[in-house]
Amino acid sequence: MASDAAARPAEQPTAPYLEAVTAYGLRGSTRFHVPGHKGGGGADPGLRSALGEAALLLDVPQDIEGIDVGPDPTPYQRAERLAAEAYGAARCWFLTNGATQGNHALCLALAGPGTRVLLQRNSHASMIDGLVLSGGLPRFVSPEYDLELGIAHGVTPEALERALATGGPYAAAFIVSPTYYGMAADVQGCAEVAHRAGVPLIVDCAWGAHFGFHAALPRSPLELGADAMLASTHKIVGSLTQSAMLLVADTGRVDVGAIERAVRLVRSTSPNALLMASLDAARRQLAVHGELLLDRTIHAAARAREAISRIPGCAIVGEQWIGRPGVAGWDPLRIVIDVRGTGVTGYRVASALRASYDIHVELATHATVVLVLGIGQPVEPLDRVAHDLAETVRRITPAEGAATVAADPGVLAQLPAELGPEPVVPPRDAFLGRSEAVAVSEAIGRVSTEAVAGYPPGVPTLLPGELVTAEVVSYLQALVAAGARLHGAADPTFRTLRVLV
Repeated sequence: MASDAAARPAEQPTAPYLEAVTAYGLRGSTRFHVPGHKGGGGADPGLRSALGEAALLLDVPQDIEGIDVGPDPTPYQRAERLAAEAYGAARCWFLTNGATQGNHALCLALAGPGTRVLLQRNSHASMIDGLVLSGGLPRFVSPEYDLELGIAHGVTPEALERALATGGPYAAAFIVSPTYYGMAADVQGCAEVAHRAGVPLIVDCAWGAHFGFHAALPRSPLELGADAMLASTHKIVGSLTQSAMLLVADTGRVDVGAIERAVRLVRSTSPNALLMASLDAARRQLAVHGELLLDRTIHAAARAREAISRIPGCAIVGEQWIGRPGVAGWDPLRIVIDVRGTGVTGYRVASALRASYDIHVELATHATVVLVLGIGQPVEPLDRVAHDLAETVRRITPAEGAATVAADPGVLAQLPAELGPEPVVPPRDAFLGRSEAVAVSEAIGRVSTEAVAGYPPGVPTLLPGELVTAEVVSYLQALVAAGARLHGAADPTFRTLRVLV
């Protein structure tokens, strides 16, 4: 597996695609092909200054002899094969539209028109978009949920087993691990449950592309029995933004040919060479030096957590949560800070950090602030973040003393007890149907055509094809009033909602 040095072929220190693009881009070839900036010579001077000459020279199209055209295996084919080997997969596809592209391809390949799939309720919105494209029919399984902090965890094997026993048959089961907060599900248990039911398990491991490359990290989903996984390589491993990988195990439970066709369907005919070269390079660094880089980052993160935990009103959410429902593992490259004891919200803390220290966090909620680290995290800013946070908290804490802030006052108690197991109208039909924007009070009893998720807590509350209820409207209104943002809403103020005519 990825964490086993013996499993890494001698070719892992090479980056065949990156090397081929560099060889072509920098050797001075005369270019009578796209793109029109001709290696930078025809580009706007401001763009040349911003990106640098090398980036424009390496911005080459598909179908260049010696890069992705020529005798098999081409440098591009070799690069994908090396990525598959590094992750212990049978097949890898480089994605230039992020994990979103992979979700779309998986839905097209595994969830054709009228095909039922089981889907974790807090899956990425691109999964629903994929079902809109494919015509598949979702049935939902709820993740475990922490009401105290407003955090959704993973799906348990027991919940997955109950869901698979009703409403099927299913073509696939899709779960998320790890979550935005770094909590990993019991992927091995879920895989065993899914396979007993004759269903492949697909894991959205967008936030865990580094899993399996250090002993202190959870194991890779493929190592734990998943049939396919998405790795949003840019998030933590270090490829360029918008690049990712789709990986399939050699289990025979998914049709690799169907996924191949679907990837081609949703892939641009002009993929960005810089994005793909960054994937090749990130794979090399992860496979060859990842363990060392991760080790340094993990130790620096531990120091930062210890220092942060000493700040009055701040507490660390992390390893101690392993064993709670839906939490089988934990990612130390996430620093989740419970700020309720400070007497101010996570929104306020994040805003003050930006204003005073130009520190930008990944996520702020009413109760928490979340920092995301990279595999080669610069240590110096990590070593000083506790000082900056302590000064910020000291300055903004209410003068009368810190009264504990509830995770979402008046909000979490209104979380709908049952977010329907399946839409009343297929997502594709709802999304593409005739719709109108109406006042949210008038939307009750009608069918939503849009997806709406509140952050916090991030659990999708409305999806295309679901019935709008008074409970859901009240909950989303309370979220907005508490300062949360609504992801996916056509009207982020939630005064109106688009519904089927």
